[in-house]
Amino acid sequence: MAWVDSVFNSLTPDQRLGQFFMVAAYSNREKAHADRIERLVRNQGVGGVMFLQGGPKRQALLTNRLQAAAKVPLLIATDAEWGLDMRLDSSAHFAKEMTLGALDDPQYVYQMGQAIARKLRALGVHINFAPVLDVNSNPNNPVIGNRAFGENQDRVAALGVQYIKGLQDSRVMAVAKHFPGHGDTDTDSHVALPVVNTDMARLTKVDLVPFQQAFDAGVMGTMVAHLYIPLFDTTNAKTTTLSHALVTDLLKDKMGFKGLVFTDALNMRSVSKLYKDGELDAMALAAGNDVLLFSEDVPAALTRIREAVAAGKLQQADLDLRVKKILRAKYWAGLNHYRPVNLAVLHDSLNQPSTRVLAQRIFEHATTVVKNDDQLLPFQRLDTLRIAAITIGTPAEGPYATIFNKYQTGPVYAVADRYAPDSTFARLLPRLKPYNVVVVSLHQMNNTPSHSYGLGDGALKFLKQLQATKGIKTVVVAMGNAYGLKYLEGARTLVCAYEDHYAAQLVVPQILFGALPARGKLPVTVSPTLPVGTGLATPDLHRLRYAAPESEGLDSRVLAGIDNIALESQTYAAAPGCQVLVAKNGTVVFDQSYGYCTYDQSQPVTSSTLYDLASVTKVAGTLQAIMYLKDQGRLNLDERVATYLPEMQRTNKRDMTVRDVLLHQAGLKPGIPTWERTVRDGKLKPTFYADQKSVDFPNEVAPGEYSVKAADDSVWTWTLRSSLLPKVHGKYPVEYSDLSFLIMKRLSEKLLKQPIEEFLQANFYRPLGLGSLTYNPLTRFPKSCIAPTENDTYYRHEQLQGTVHDQMAALVGGVGGHAGLFATANDLAVLMQMDLQNGNYGGTRYFQTPVVSEFARPQVAGNKRGLGWDHGDPSKPQGPTSNLAPASTFGHTGFTGTCVWMDPDNQILYIFLSNRVYPDAGNNKLRQYNIRTRIQEVIYKALAAGQLAAKPSKGLGASSSAAGSQ
Repeated sequence: MAWVDSVFNSLTPDQRLGQFFMVAAYSNREKAHADRIERLVRNQGVGGVMFLQGGPKRQALLTNRLQAAAKVPLLIATDAEWGLDMRLDSSAHFAKEMTLGALDDPQYVYQMGQAIARKLRALGVHINFAPVLDVNSNPNNPVIGNRAFGENQDRVAALGVQYIKGLQDSRVMAVAKHFPGHGDTDTDSHVALPVVNTDMARLTKVDLVPFQQAFDAGVMGTMVAHLYIPLFDTTNAKTTTLSHALVTDLLKDKMGFKGLVFTDALNMRSVSKLYKDGELDAMALAAGNDVLLFSEDVPAALTRIREAVAAGKLQQADLDLRVKKILRAKYWAGLNHYRPVNLAVLHDSLNQPSTRVLAQRIFEHATTVVKNDDQLLPFQRLDTLRIAAITIGTPAEGPYATIFNKYQTGPVYAVADRYAPDSTFARLLPRLKPYNVVVVSLHQMNNTPSHSYGLGDGALKFLKQLQATKGIKTVVVAMGNAYGLKYLEGARTLVCAYEDHYAAQLVVPQILFGALPARGKLPVTVSPTLPVGTGLATPDLHRLRYAAPESEGLDSRVLAGIDNIALESQTYAAAPGCQVLVAKNGTVVFDQSYGYCTYDQSQPVTSSTLYDLASVTKVAGTLQAIMYLKDQGRLNLDERVATYLPEMQRTNKRDMTVRDVLLHQAGLKPGIPTWERTVRDGKLKPTFYADQKSVDFPNEVAPGEYSVKAADDSVWTWTLRSSLLPKVHGKYPVEYSDLSFLIMKRLSEKLLKQPIEEFLQANFYRPLGLGSLTYNPLTRFPKSCIAPTENDTYYRHEQLQGTVHDQMAALVGGVGGHAGLFATANDLAVLMQMDLQNGNYGGTRYFQTPVVSEFARPQVAGNKRGLGWDHGDPSKPQGPTSNLAPASTFGHTGFTGTCVWMDPDNQILYIFLSNRVYPDAGNNKLRQYNIRTRIQEVIYKALAAGQLAAKPSKGLGASSSAAGSQ
């Protein structure tokens, strides 16, 4: 190879020797350290640098500095076994190898290798000291543990090869370690030399299997461990690093490895304390190693090497061949066309949104249901399970508790200290009496067998007490090393997440509630009752999932444009705050809260803030009951409403059909002056209202104001007596009417034989786990949880907060067919996703037929509406939906500044909740600035951008394009 020969011939003998050294560098140390490394590069001509601690930008700056000082471009290496965060702050974490060992699909190991390689290349790194190919045959191993894929050598080999291919296909050299196998040790080689009493037969059968398969697959590097294997090498070599029989005879000759052989770090006390400065380096070269890692004294080592050559202990010709092998690796890495790290794009290159997606995918496929003796998992009917959660070792605020609370209404108690005393746990027990299921998650576990993997005695004692408590079923979740399960195997329901990583905390609650299936299996034997391969599959119950936009093909950077529009709505006082939620394919990919509940900015909007849904109540409440009745065959859409409500027979409404009422083409007026009839001269008539709740005045219109028991009947009578719209060409015009849903509420309650709010709670809201979706929220929530609406100066004469804004709904006690519901965006999303899935949600079929699809589609020409559902109007430049949304999109808007839209073609759900009527219902800026529709437009632009990004590039493949760049 011309470049290799040219560079080799340009080097002096000492410069050639310098290529063997790879020195350690830290980007978080003082200037003197960087100066010292630069001198080694400039004066001793070292061939490479391995980076340890620091930060990405600091490392990039130091890399460029050192490369500029090098006569021959340096090979840059690092340990990034589970991602750059193994060594660098502010960096991405993927998964440790034990987690990967639990995967049901090895493709994710390959993808992780690729993703890590892309980040390393962006950072100017050419070598990753990974994967670990040690077979985890000793559970008490203090240094390998969850760094290994598992205990089965064939499984370790298969996953290791996938990792290697992922790295090298993206032009980063993989280094298999720690040859010949570090799995069967109980000593940390960083501090003492482990003794492994194994022979060649055992090595061949177990430990060497993954290495041989890696060599056959083309791994370019391997690292020799610091071990003492007396049954293999009976010479006086005290460590495998210095064993010619192991490095040359076995590794190179017998096993045929032709790549670069790296020593493990030569500063490790297990070996460095045995030799004088420089001796270790010369002996390692004599054993057959090619790259001397972390030499403690390069000048002294060069002296010892020259002495060894002069003494005939090292052959110059052999050393020259090995120098050329190093130069060939540099050529493969693209260093023949070296370019500095591009600092301008470094941050974006290291923080690709796809990283979050892949990390979450790994934990989705690795998390293991180890035991499910009570068949509790996944949780299904949430109206029969009263669930509380306890997190031990993590604060109350965090992704685990946040996602857990998306699915249920019970509390999440936090014990931040994993070593908390018994008294802390004793105080928890009485609080758990109302619950029949308690989920205990154990966080911040460690990898130390001698310290029970970080499980505190108090926590373990508490678990035993809880498991012995009558009436409570306990679910135990280990967010750490699988070997720690041996302290938890008494649990009847046991889950292992392997790590306490952010992605794991997102995934575990989703598996518990069946939003994701469990697929992982234990990669190691924990105990005789929990052998390797243990893992129970659980079903996908089609609940809402939570993940990054890229997981469903949306571009998060484009989707972030929602932030600007939401900020604009506050800047222009279109609304003081809002919630925005976007789901795609049943996955919530965007869920943000903005601004405040009021313009004085005293209370920020959170995901727990309840909003008055206004007319979204029509589809989230009454229409659910109507669809249920149709689904049950108890309602004929083409039957006259008067058939079900005989009192309509003697009115002008006797001939209208259910279908026409739902289509808003039955001739009903938009509304009638109901509440005005109960007011005289701006004051409430005493025949209709009282200031104390009683049997005769049971309906709370506002705090301290109660309407008469007969209010609902009065409103119904006024509705029956109301006039109809004039016909046009013999037909009633399409005219949106609140009266349509007042009639539908009355009809549904007649057929259901119960109040609609009771029916909805029992048949939809409670089974779905919707704690916030409710009428009259003040009966369940403090005012502080609810965004206020109008400052009502004409009817109730007070600032409304927690009392329905709609006057007619308020008059009848807050439960109107057209208004009255309050909810958070997440709870509304659950109900709407159930509809989008035609009633199949959480393991329950709420509708047996595709009734939602039937109701959602337009029914007649000239009427854009479905049955109860609204549709966009592409003919209007500022219609209720974006013109980018397909015509099949259905949903509804609400007067208070709310909307929900569902796109069955693209499986997109969009929810916007605000209180634009605070403090004045005349505020029309939300529509004036087209806030809701513009946000929806961003969603479709993000989808288009994501689809464009997913198309395969017509350029060069990863390997060929990366070879000449850095």
